[in-house]
Amino acid sequence: MIRRTIEVILSSCKMAAQELWKNKLRTFLSLFGITIGIFCIIGVLATVNSLEQNIKNEVNSLGSNTIYVDKWLYTTDDDDYPWWKYVNRPYPKFEEVKHIQERTPSAKYTVFRIATIDNVDYKGSSLSNVNLYGVTEDFENIQALEVPTGRYISPAEFDRGANVVVLGDKIATELFGSPELSLEKEVVIRGKKLQVIGVIKKQGSQMIGGWDFDQSVVMPYRFSKTIMREDRSDPVIMVQGKENLSSKVLKDDLAGTMRALHKLSPTKEDDFALNDINDLTESISSAFVSLNIGGWSIAALSLIVGMFGVANIMFVSVRERTSQIGLKKAIGAKSYIILTEFLIESAFLCIIGGLIGLALVFLLTQILTASLDFPVYISTGNMILAIVICVIVGILAGFIPASQAARMDPVVAIRSK
Repeated sequence: MIRRTIEVILSSCKMAAQELWKNKLRTFLSLFGITIGIFCIIGVLATVNSLEQNIKNEVNSLGSNTIYVDKWLYTTDDDDYPWWKYVNRPYPKFEEVKHIQERTPSAKYTVFRIATIDNVDYKGSSLSNVNLYGVTEDFENIQALEVPTGRYISPAEFDRGANVVVLGDKIATELFGSPELSLEKEVVIRGKKLQVIGVIKKQGSQMIGGWDFDQSVVMPYRFSKTIMREDRSDPVIMVQGKENLSSKVLKDDLAGTMRALHKLSPTKEDDFALNDINDLTESISSAFVSLNIGGWSIAALSLIVGMFGVANIMFVSVRERTSQIGLKKAIGAKSYIILTEFLIESAFLCIIGGLIGLALVFLLTQILTASLDFPVYISTGNMILAIVICVIVGILAGFIPASQAARMDPVVAIRSK
């Protein structure tokens, strides 16, 4: 039985290949719709999935299993962002870090960060729009920064508020020519000299902003507050949960801790926001749903056109091989064998069109990868999806012609020659 099935499949594929070779122009025009349909579906899916994964990676770089305690809420279901509800809330304070760490059993690391944008100067050269970050000691544990050139800030330097700084790769390259040449040099920020002790590994451009470490400098919080006003420098508390604990547990613990620190009665609303990085990831996923739907809608039209093209090939094929069909039935071929042969042939034709579409998508991914700052790729799942779609479309397109062939009377079919 298995051997017979393999013979039927090979025979049908051979017939389909002969049809392709014998009527090249007709086949090309008929399969063009399938090719464009697969190109649209897989092209959109590959681009959107790659874009989505890149943005999710950027979001995850904000800190896995991390809650940002802020006065502002980062995501909301309201159509209009209710800024008036948050503007009068108090900013997070450095003094709260110690209490959060002590009172929140699910917290592993707690970091205070202030940030602003200003210039960085070195011997007459100046870079503008640089992100200045003043952070406390555990920042490296939440962000997992890589400092291949030089070193990161030491605990002692954090404690005494040393005037040292870790530069982003772009800052080091533009000011000094290379990261290696920046070490032990002194840059000037807001009139204060800081010694360069390390350079953060190049991150690449980011689509949603994030930390943008390439265009940033990181310094100890105790020093940064000498050049930044805490209440005007976007203060935020970052809290990372312990392993094997969900961010929901951490968020619930933090809510209780913050309400106790702010002395809020049970009837009062929170005067702080707990922003879960996982919520941002879910929001991103939902935002890409409409893009995928659009791609499927465009592709569906092309596939319908392609389906009619393949059906046309199959009708012609059945008509041209009527006498062969009659002869097969006369020597004992069952109707389901004839039906299966034509359905396999139809599916094979669609797979050929789909493979051409995948080849075009591959070229598209190479062009986009070269022009954009992140890789665009065709996942294995998308390639399997393309083949499955081709098989389904082929079976649907070939079902009526195959049914006609299977129902033919062998005597009438043989005489039709």
